[in-house]
Amino acid sequence: MSKTINLTLKVWRQANSRSEGRFATYPAPGIDTAMSFLEMLDVVNTTLERMGKDPIAFDHDCREGICGACGAVINGQTHGPQQGTTLCQLHMRQFEDGQTIVIEPWRAAAFPIIKDLVVDRTAFDGIIKAGGYISVKTGSAPDAHTIPVPKANADLAMDAAACIGCGACVAACPNASAMLFTAAKVSHLDLLPQGKAEGPRRVMSMVEQMDRAGFGNCSNEYECEAACPKEISVSHIARMNRAYRRAKFAGAP
Repeated sequence: MSKTINLTLKVWRQANSRSEGRFATYPAPGIDTAMSFLEMLDVVNTTLERMGKDPIAFDHDCREGICGACGAVINGQTHGPQQGTTLCQLHMRQFEDGQTIVIEPWRAAAFPIIKDLVVDRTAFDGIIKAGGYISVKTGSAPDAHTIPVPKANADLAMDAAACIGCGACVAACPNASAMLFTAAKVSHLDLLPQGKAEGPRRVMSMVEQMDRAGFGNCSNEYECEAACPKEISVSHIARMNRAYRRAKFAGAP
């Protein structure tokens, strides 16, 4: 059974990437614990608008943990205190009556703030554009079904393909590294026969674009795996590193 709780929100407010940001404090009384975190923000924004104040800007779309649009740091944890959960799937029953909740955007040089909790994640798009696709002719769906794929490879590829590109891995990493995101995108193609032909070029292009975008280096903190709402394994990073070294030594174009 749901109940209502009274909260205090400390929310990062920033007009754009060039302006100075600050924390603003808002009361959030009578919050139903059955609400999702984003529904709670909707309620707070309705109150702010009625008072003639600027509502809190935050990203959202599907609100089903699929699209990867939502994301914020809640009390120092990306997507909040519940493991394997996106912000839109986090429910207010995870919080206590009278609690103060600190809400911040992703913090990374490669993710400049657009406004408040909204950050620009187009750096991820650049990594995908660099090689996160298959351009060789692989036939139609029936052709793909005739190619045998070891179950272990298929399972690993599906696990990697679960990445929704939310950016929690970057926000959680002390170095703001995008290694887990890039590795997942490399793995889910390279583990399948259709993706192997372009594997060397793909891994080199995507890793080098990741570096150009300003993401930090991986120092094996494993915070990315802990923060990932899809619980993608850091083993994909090791796989990508091996593929990158092979491609580099072979002189891939």
